[in-house]
Amino acid sequence: MEGGVHPGTDVSAFRECFSLSWKNPYVLRLAFSAGIGGFLFGYDTGVISGALLYIRDDFEAVDKKTVLQETIVSMAVAGAIIGAAVGGWMSDRYGRKAAILVADFLFFVGAVVMAAAPNPAVLIAGRIFVGLGVGVASMTAPLYISEASPFRVRGALVSTNNFLITGGQFLAYLINLAFTKAPGTWRWMLGIAGLPALLQFILMLSLPESPRWLYRKGRVEESEALLRKIYPSQEVEAEIQALKESVENELKETGDLENISFLAKMKTLLQTKTVRRGLTAGVGLQVFQQFVGINTVMYYSPTIVQLAGFASNQTALLLSLVTSGLNALGSIVSIYFIDRTGRKKLLVISLIGIIVSLGLLSAVFQQTTTHSPQVSKLETSHFSQYTCPDYSLSSSSGSWDCMKCLKASSPDCGFCASSSNKLFPGACLISNDTVKDVCHGESRLWYTRGCPSKLGWLALVGLALYIIFFSPGMGTAPWIVNSEIYPLRYRGLCGGIAATANWISNLIVAQSFLTLTQAIGTSWTFLIFGVMSVLALFFVLIYVPETKGLPIEEVEKMLESRVLQYKFWEKGQGTLKKKNMAV
Repeated sequence: MEGGVHPGTDVSAFRECFSLSWKNPYVLRLAFSAGIGGFLFGYDTGVISGALLYIRDDFEAVDKKTVLQETIVSMAVAGAIIGAAVGGWMSDRYGRKAAILVADFLFFVGAVVMAAAPNPAVLIAGRIFVGLGVGVASMTAPLYISEASPFRVRGALVSTNNFLITGGQFLAYLINLAFTKAPGTWRWMLGIAGLPALLQFILMLSLPESPRWLYRKGRVEESEALLRKIYPSQEVEAEIQALKESVENELKETGDLENISFLAKMKTLLQTKTVRRGLTAGVGLQVFQQFVGINTVMYYSPTIVQLAGFASNQTALLLSLVTSGLNALGSIVSIYFIDRTGRKKLLVISLIGIIVSLGLLSAVFQQTTTHSPQVSKLETSHFSQYTCPDYSLSSSSGSWDCMKCLKASSPDCGFCASSSNKLFPGACLISNDTVKDVCHGESRLWYTRGCPSKLGWLALVGLALYIIFFSPGMGTAPWIVNSEIYPLRYRGLCGGIAATANWISNLIVAQSFLTLTQAIGTSWTFLIFGVMSVLALFFVLIYVPETKGLPIEEVEKMLESRVLQYKFWEKGQGTLKKKNMAV
C-alpha cells in the first residue's frame, strides 16, 4: 500500500455525503446525533470569552486579578485533560455510545452549577465539570462518527463534527450578544448549554453502538447488521471481510488486550511500529493545533479586539462574532475539500496562511503599542480629582502615552480619549466605574485594555485571515487523522492520548496568553505563535501521512511500510500521485 487514494475514492465525496440525506439518512442521523457533542464542545469553549466581560463586572476579585480570569477560562481545559484521558479508556471498555452519554451528563451538571454560581470558586467548579464533558466528547464524538461512516465520505462526515464545534462557538457569541442587556447576563450565557446536552442524551439512547467496537467485543451479528444499514449493498460484504481480517490479525499478534494491565497495554502499544508512527503524527498534530494559537482567538477574541483599540464590550463581542462566523464557514469548506483534496495538502495550505496572518497581527500590534495617543496635561487636569497617581508623581509625565498609562498599577489607570478625535492626546485617570461613567458622560471613549489606533481595523483583518486559513485545515484535519490513523484495538486509547495532549497544550496556551501579553506585549506573543506555526509546517511535511480515501483497516498497512514522507503530491495526468520516502 503506497499510502495514497483508495481506488474506490472519487472527487465527488462532498456530493455523495449530501446525497446520503435521501439515499441513506440513517448515516447522517448517526453523525449529527454524535456531533451534538462537538456542538457542546464548541459552545462551552466559546461562550466564556464574552461571559468573562460580565463576570468581571459582578466579581471585583475577577476584574482585578488576571490570574483569576485565566483560571476561569483554563479550568475547563484542565477538566478536559482528565476527560480526554478517561474518555479514551472508557470508550474502549464500555463503548463509544456510553462515553458520549457520560459526557452529556457532565455538560448538564456543569451548566447548572455555573448558572447558579454565587462566587468565583463555584463558577470554577462548574467549569471543571464542563471541561470533563468537553474532554470526553472531543475524542469520542469524531471516533464514533468515523467508525459509523462509509470510508468514501468519512472525512466529510467527521468534518461535520468540526462544523458543529465551530457552529457552537458561533452560537455562543450570538447568545452572548442576546443577553448583554438581560438580568443575569453571564448566568444565562453559561447555563443555556444544559439544553443541547439533554437533547443529545435523549437522542443517543435510541442509537446503536459503533459497529467496529461491537465486532471487536465479539458481538458480530449486531455489528454486521449495523454495517448493512450503513454501507451500500455492493460494498458491505467487502467491509465485513476487511473488519474480520483486521480483528483476527490483531488477536494473533497481541492476544486479548482486555485482560492485561494498563501499563502492560501501554508497553505493547509503544512496541508496535505502526502505533508509534500513528501516535507521532496524531499527537504532534494535536499539540501544534494549540501551539499555533487558535484558542487565544476563541477564548480571548473580545479582549484581543479591545487590545486593538475598540473600547466597547458590545463592539468587541460583535466583531468577535464575525471571526466566529468565519470559523464556522471554514468548517463547511473543510467538508467540501477534506475528501477531495486530502488531509495533508489542506494542513500545508492552512499553516502557510496562518504564518502570514500571525505575521500581520504581530506587525499591527507592534504599531499600536509604539504609536498610541499621548497623555495631555490639559486633558488630564479637566478631570483633576480622578488623575492617575502614578502620572501625577512622575517626573517625566510629558513623555507618557496611552500604553504607559494603562501599565500603571497603583491603582490601575485608564485612558479617557479626546472628545474631538480618539487619536488626539487624552487623559490618564484612575480606573473605576465612576470615572468610566464620567468619561462616557462627555461622549469620550474609555480604554483600559488597549489604546486607540488608526490601524486597529488591520488587526481584525489579521484575525479574520487567521480563522479563514486555520478552520478548514488545522482546525479539522487533526481530529480526522486521529479518528482513522490507529489500529482498531488501540483506537480509543490512542485517541485519548492524542486528545489529552491537545488539552494539555490548550491549557498551557490559555493559562499563559494574558500573562504573556502583559510581560512581553501582544506583538511578541503573536510572533511566538508564528514561529510555532513554522515548526508545525515542517512537522506536517515530514511526519504526517495522507489517509484520504483509505478504509480504516488499510491505514495500518500504509503505516507499516512508510514513516517519514517528504513529497506528498505531484500533478500527473489529472490525478494526484503520492510518493513517500522512508527514512
